[in-house]
Amino acid sequence: MNPRAHALRVGAKRGWTEFKLSLRAPDDILFYLMWSVGLLVFLFLARHDTVEGTELSSSLVALPGVLAAMVVFGAVVGPAYALVTEREDGTLLRAKAAPHGLDGYVTGQVVYQGLGVLPMFVLILVPPIFFLDGLVSRGVVGWVAVVGVVALGTLAVFPIGFVVGSIARKPAHVTTWAILPVMGLAAISGIFTPITALWGWVQGVSQAFPMYWLGHALRWAFLPDAAAVFEVGGRWNLPVAFGIVVAWGLVGLAVTPRILGRMARRESGSAVEARKAERMQRIG
Repeated sequence: MNPRAHALRVGAKRGWTEFKLSLRAPDDILFYLMWSVGLLVFLFLARHDTVEGTELSSSLVALPGVLAAMVVFGAVVGPAYALVTEREDGTLLRAKAAPHGLDGYVTGQVVYQGLGVLPMFVLILVPPIFFLDGLVSRGVVGWVAVVGVVALGTLAVFPIGFVVGSIARKPAHVTTWAILPVMGLAAISGIFTPITALWGWVQGVSQAFPMYWLGHALRWAFLPDAAAVFEVGGRWNLPVAFGIVVAWGLVGLAVTPRILGRMARRESGSAVEARKAERMQRIG
């Protein structure tokens, strides 16, 4: 049996098992419900409001951006926290000791964190079907596009989370290097307000990152053609959207293994014990 293929299968199985356990964990269930219910309340209350100058519901226009932000947030923060935590408790060191263990570890995280997006995605997307008119106006093509965009976007953004987790020394650093930047990016990416309402230079910055383009592709799937007025240039540009998302994924795939490999080489039993001692001091 190919050792690397075996490690990948073990990693995928581990990720699937962790996902199933999370669906039964009270803390994870509370997390899913808390965020999804909060967003649904906002969408429900704003369902009769319209975007200025149009007849489009504010909730309908906001929903694709909310989903894009959720994908990016989960794909960056989830792996980053997991990597920092499991490096601290020795899980990563044990993975490093096994043949192709690091490949298996990354595979497990991709499966677990990728599936972890689904519960909130379903909880946020299904209820609006019953109170938002015109949701996914493109029908079956739109739904296929939604699934494809979310899958592609998740895979493209994962490397950012692994890079942040490799650099951060403790969980608190993830807040500074992942959560705050993602929230800032959401603020300038047309998630909460049409990007055309922002300054030109802000629009230029946001277009360099995948969050805007994920939202752009999802808005194309959810909204009628008239909604293109909210986009940069006043038109849909799916080739550019997919191109930028794929480019981020390819760069991440090229950079992440090197960063993870360098981080793994620094792992040792003494380093794990030192971090455990530091954590106990923080708790104490």
